[in-house]
Amino acid sequence: MNVNLAPSPTSSLKPAAQNVSALKQVFQTIDADSCPNSYNFHMHTVYSDGRLQPEELLSQAIAIGLKGLAITDHHSTNGYAQAQIWLDNWKFNHPDNSATPSLWTGVEINAELLNNEVHILGYGFEPQHPSLQPYLRGKSTEGTYGYSASRVIEAIHEAGGLAVLAHPCRYRSTADKLIPEAAHFGIDGVETYYAYTNPNPWKPSPKQTDLVKELVENYGLLGTCGTDSHGLSILVRV
Repeated sequence: MNVNLAPSPTSSLKPAAQNVSALKQVFQTIDADSCPNSYNFHMHTVYSDGRLQPEELLSQAIAIGLKGLAITDHHSTNGYAQAQIWLDNWKFNHPDNSATPSLWTGVEINAELLNNEVHILGYGFEPQHPSLQPYLRGKSTEGTYGYSASRVIEAIHEAGGLAVLAHPCRYRSTADKLIPEAAHFGIDGVETYYAYTNPNPWKPSPKQTDLVKELVENYGLLGTCGTDSHGLSILVRV
């Protein structure tokens, strides 16, 4: 399925990294083979708990041939900001290169859902939006209201972004309980394709993928994928 990444008239005033319409189209095409060689929407840099500099991450993305990606540092968009500067310079110096990946804003935020601490991924949002500032200070937000999944999802939406429940089979409560509750609070999607046993080469875990995919379809949610990389390669988790 071909995806048109050109901005729509309503999104043309926003940077490409905040083009939620294009991002939704991409998410609708994600399958078990999308990650890690075509798309990767869960990666960390030295600006949270990763080992890669943003420019190193982008260099790998270009070498691999990624079509689209997001840097999702914990409670920070500083890695994304540095990556965007580097990518803009790279595009300027390679004007005839058609392999430039699409980079969207991203972040990973801790939140409470059914008495579990879960991680919610935000994409395509405006980094400077006031609603997100409490969550972009490099540490988990304190306080019952701000820490709740419902408020985190709301804040991401207020900033114009999409909210996605990360690795839903890694928590104390099971995915079949967490995903319906997240859907109730307006979550846009779920990280459907995830490698829970950290295999090398990366491959989504079959049993968990089947369960999550069914729930995503039942609740009309978007499905995403990502390696959750923290090490020196974006092709694996560590």
